[in-house]
Amino acid sequence: MSELFDYIVIGGGILGASTAMQLQQRYPSAKVLVLEKEASPAAHQTGHNSGVIHAGVYYKPGSLKAKFCKLGNAATKAFCEAEGIPYDQCGKLLVATNPVELERMQALIGRCAENDLPIEVLDQQALCEREPNIEGLGAIFVPSTGIVSYTQITEKMLQKVVNLGGEVRLSTEVTGVKESPEEVTVTTHSGVFKGRHLIVCAGLMADRVVRMLGVEPKFKIIPFRGEYFLLPSKHNQIVNHLIYPIPDPDLPFLGVHLTRMVDGTVTVGPNAVLAFKREGYRKTDISLKDCWEMLTYPGLRKVVWKNLKPSLAEMKNSLSKRGYLGLVQKYCPIITLDDLKPYPAGIRAQAITPDGDLVDDFLFVKTQRALVVCNAPSPAATSAIPIGEHIIDQLDVSST
Repeated sequence: MSELFDYIVIGGGILGASTAMQLQQRYPSAKVLVLEKEASPAAHQTGHNSGVIHAGVYYKPGSLKAKFCKLGNAATKAFCEAEGIPYDQCGKLLVATNPVELERMQALIGRCAENDLPIEVLDQQALCEREPNIEGLGAIFVPSTGIVSYTQITEKMLQKVVNLGGEVRLSTEVTGVKESPEEVTVTTHSGVFKGRHLIVCAGLMADRVVRMLGVEPKFKIIPFRGEYFLLPSKHNQIVNHLIYPIPDPDLPFLGVHLTRMVDGTVTVGPNAVLAFKREGYRKTDISLKDCWEMLTYPGLRKVVWKNLKPSLAEMKNSLSKRGYLGLVQKYCPIITLDDLKPYPAGIRAQAITPDGDLVDDFLFVKTQRALVVCNAPSPAATSAIPIGEHIIDQLDVSST
C-alpha cells in the first residue's frame, strides 16, 4: 500500500522548492514530498537563467508579475541574508542608444512610477560617468536590481524541506497523474505515490501534466532557447551594473544584455530562438515529437507570422556570431568577435494560446485537488517566494 502524503510537489526547480519549503513551514506536521526527474535540483529553467534579481520595470501595473516581482525582490534578498547566500545589489541600467529608444524610455519611466519603483534618470554625461564603456543618449538606473545564484537558493530551500521533515526524491520522473475526489495518484519510474494535494511546477512540461489530470489545456508550452556568450576574464570589470537595452514594445522579448554574474564573470545574452526540443539546450537537439506538436499548433504559426521579421533576424543572429555581436556593440562597442566565448543556453517555457497570443502573466490551472503552474517565465525566479505563498493560499486545505 502506497504511503499517503499531504502534499506532493512535482518539480525541483525554484518554484517547487519554494512552495514545498513554505508548505512545511506553514504546516509543520504535514508530510511533503518533492519529486524531481533529474539527478540534481534546478536542472532546467532555474539553473539556466541569468541570475538576475529583477525589480519589476516592465510589468503591467496590477498584474501578478508586477506584484510578485516587487515582493520577490525583497523576499529573495531577505532569504539570502538569512541563509548566508551571497548576492550583489549592483543595480541595472536600461540604455537608450538612439532617439527612438530615448522616446520609448519615457514610457518605461512612467511604468516605473505606476509600479512605485524607485529609479534615477541619467542623461548622456551621467551615463558615461557611471559606465565609461557604455555608449548611449540616456538611461534609467534601477538600484534595487541584483544578481544571485538561483541554483544555490533552490538547493538551500530543498535542504530546509528535508530538515523540517519533508522528503525530496531526485531521479524520479513522473509518467502519470490520476485525480479522484479523495486523493491524487502520481505514477513514476520509481513507484507510485499518493497525496491529498498536488502542486505541479513542471515548467516545460506544464501543459502535459494538465492533460494528465484530465483537463484540456487552453495553451501550449513552446520552448524558446536563449543563447548566451561569456566574456573573457579581462572584461570582468567592463561594466559596473547590469546593462539592458530599451526594449521594443512590439517585440515579445527584452533583447540582448550584459549581465554581471555573481561569480564575477560577465555574460552577453540572451536572444530568443525557437527550440526544436522542449529541453533542447543545444542547436542540434531535436525531438520529432516536440516538433510535430509545435508545428501543428495554430498558435505557434500565428506567433511566427505576427513576428516574422524579428523571428528571422533572431534565427540569423543565432547562426551568425557576428550578427549577435552587432546587438551588443550597439551600446558597448569595445566588445569584439573574439570576446564572445561559449556559454550554456537556457530554455524559456512560454505558454501560447491557440489565437497566437503569448501569455504575458503568470498562469495557474486549479482542479479539485491539484494546482498547476502553467506559465512562469521571468521574473519567476525572483518571484518564487511570493508565488509559493500564493499557491499555498489557493489550495483547499480543508481535508488536511
